[in-house]
Amino acid sequence: MKKTMSMLLVSAMAACLLAGCGGSAPTETTAAPAPTQAESKEAEESKPAEGESADAGESFEPATVRVAYMPNMGSASLAVTAREKGYFEEMGLTVEMVEFQGGPAEIAAMASGDIDISQIGHGAHALCAEGEALIFQIDCTSLADAVIGNKDKGINTIADLKGKTLAATSGTSAEIILNLALQKEGMTAADVEVVEMDANGIVTAMISGNVDACATWSPGTATIAEALGDKAVWLATNQDYVNEVTFPSSFITTQKYADENHGLLVRFSRALQKAADYRAENIEEVAKLVAKQCEVDEATMVACVGEGNWGITSEFLGKGLEDGTIEKYYQNQQKVFIDGGRLTEEVDVNNYVLFDVMKEAYEANNQ
Repeated sequence: MKKTMSMLLVSAMAACLLAGCGGSAPTETTAAPAPTQAESKEAEESKPAEGESADAGESFEPATVRVAYMPNMGSASLAVTAREKGYFEEMGLTVEMVEFQGGPAEIAAMASGDIDISQIGHGAHALCAEGEALIFQIDCTSLADAVIGNKDKGINTIADLKGKTLAATSGTSAEIILNLALQKEGMTAADVEVVEMDANGIVTAMISGNVDACATWSPGTATIAEALGDKAVWLATNQDYVNEVTFPSSFITTQKYADENHGLLVRFSRALQKAADYRAENIEEVAKLVAKQCEVDEATMVACVGEGNWGITSEFLGKGLEDGTIEKYYQNQQKVFIDGGRLTEEVDVNNYVLFDVMKEAYEANNQ
């Protein structure tokens, strides 16, 4: 039975490129086999800490983790891969996946204790910089956001948005794309009548013609484009700014959970890093796994594999942690928030990014 804390997707979403996913029932997993007598003796001499590397006899205390994700390939693919390929099971983890429609709502659910870990897109990272959550594992970089206009409403360029009604969701990566596009034209959000809506509401409003344009993400972008046909005009996407900024997505948790569950976060990250390697080499297969999770046609999901950069493998991560590339991603991301007025001052990314968890997980998997 689906676990969802968001509105049901409108019927139009069923045919979209990345139709809304429902969380599947929690997958039960078991701990790995206990060490042999010889292995136990050796472990006494050099016993690895929880979450650190060990041999084939490695075992963990079973734990259940409630994980929030959003219904799209960029948000769901890594956790689904880790679950379906048994990487969470190897770490003794049972993962319950719960669907949300945006990062801010996920962070609120973590604060209330309903969720342990969340996967967020670019926009919600500003909340992490403000101290509301901690990042402990990078996922991928996004190419899924867009600003779309309706030609029948007189919109063909970003400049045409002046005075028009545009639907958007505050605090999301799509809003960042909108602000960057407006800045490039010497405009601000004050030049547009921005209407606050969630992802499902944006799709309905665009298709019905109740708004002139929108800033949203997959799967809504595909549904809108299909419904409007030649009337849809793509005004801006992540690709337009790929050489200027990086839009990472990440797994996050609260300070309290991190303080109490460091070893568990390392185990979770180990599973994700293994899943990242598998995803990079088998992206179409992974898309089919996500399609099953989302209860949509496999071909529809396979068509979505271009919405993310899946190249943050364990090898890339290991080198990136060493040479500062991963840290630079988050520094550049923060600059986008500052330039756009979302953040008022620079924050040391080490205050809210747990690079040590990523590094411990990498080292444990690669000894």
